[in-house]
Amino acid sequence: MCTDGLLGKEFTILGIGRSDGDDETLRASLDKFATEGDCWRDLRKRIAYLQGDFTADRVFDDVAQALGDRSAVFYLATPAQFFGAIVEKLAAKGLMAEAGSRFRRVAIEKPFGHDLASAKALDARILALLPESQIYRLDHFLGKETVQNILVARFANQWFEAVWNNRYIDHVQITAAETVEVGSRGSFYDATGALRDMVPNHLFQLLAMIAMEPPNSFDADAIRDEKAKVLRAIRKPTAVCAVRGQYGKGRVGSRNVPAYRKVPDVAADSRTETYVALKLEVDTWRWAGVPFYLRTGKALAARDTEIVVTFKAVPYALFRDCPIDRLPANRLIFQLQPDESIVLDMLVKKPGPVIKTAGTTLNFTYADHFKLSGRTGYETLLYDMMTGDQTLFQRAEQIEAGWAAVQPILDRWAKGKGRLESYAPGSAGPAGADALLERDGRFWHRIGQ
Repeated sequence: MCTDGLLGKEFTILGIGRSDGDDETLRASLDKFATEGDCWRDLRKRIAYLQGDFTADRVFDDVAQALGDRSAVFYLATPAQFFGAIVEKLAAKGLMAEAGSRFRRVAIEKPFGHDLASAKALDARILALLPESQIYRLDHFLGKETVQNILVARFANQWFEAVWNNRYIDHVQITAAETVEVGSRGSFYDATGALRDMVPNHLFQLLAMIAMEPPNSFDADAIRDEKAKVLRAIRKPTAVCAVRGQYGKGRVGSRNVPAYRKVPDVAADSRTETYVALKLEVDTWRWAGVPFYLRTGKALAARDTEIVVTFKAVPYALFRDCPIDRLPANRLIFQLQPDESIVLDMLVKKPGPVIKTAGTTLNFTYADHFKLSGRTGYETLLYDMMTGDQTLFQRAEQIEAGWAAVQPILDRWAKGKGRLESYAPGSAGPAGADALLERDGRFWHRIGQ
């Protein structure tokens, strides 16, 4: 934001924590993450530190004194169990009161609840004190340029939308694969798992962008209305629509990986999944009959976040003498990370007197066309919070609709039902995930390809 000239002269950062320290302590701890330059030197001077325990009333009095009559965004970088209590104290101390041009907003990062009941309870607790206009439920993934570009690609290009329906699309795959294992996060992860950690937020937001109807404007509420409709339309999955896995001992590249159950703070008999694959359907006219396959996991073969839209095969009448397996369906691939690109698979004729087909791609790569600055996504979201743009933030109904869609799976697993498969680190996941698609005559796009 600073390098883009978007920070006003009054912009300051006030860090609050229980550790002893002062302004310079906080600034020094941030130096290793910053790049040298005029922006950091200027921003560094605007950072201050307030020592205090956010469970005590005194710290909120100190914050009120430090803020005075200025606008503020309260970013809750705390364990999720304190979200409700902090908002209640902010409201009780008058810190959320808005007047004139002064705004007061609160940013809450996932996890927003750990199931449908807890999400509803947290929403009710916060909405009893604040309107939606002051609440920014933050998912940093939505700040990435390539994620936002899904909407532009769909709605700014006529040929996309013309075939964006069940007449032409066979199925959609959404993948968020990581090579990293759980590491030092055993305590958090063993109580969470891959489904809770990734599906109701990251993956469902990508699904909503792919499946939503065109909004009547790019106004925040118009876009969030259409996303909410998609999430509410997800058919409740059955037992055979979910696969879960847990990595064992092995290697990812040159790195040795201990079995998940050997990770510190993980139960020796843990049934927490480090991988999940789902088959979902969206019950709307546009998507009736089109399966959406989702998968995410730790310690996999490659770091890869992508959306693969596979179109229906062309009629074979013209190619009756060609082997069918040489006529693969067209695919549109949104590559979100580590590389940012949009790729369209297509078939062309090989040179020569005989008609033979060959696969090729039309490839748009961000780095080839634009200067990328290595942003994480947080920069966009922080700026949107300060300007009051809620387009990339979820409303309560979206959060609850996401949890409602996966609650039947969570309930089944909580009763000890459902197989937990083991998979090797550095692989594409458990065999059951392949079988999930093979039953439908389909196969996964190769991770990292």
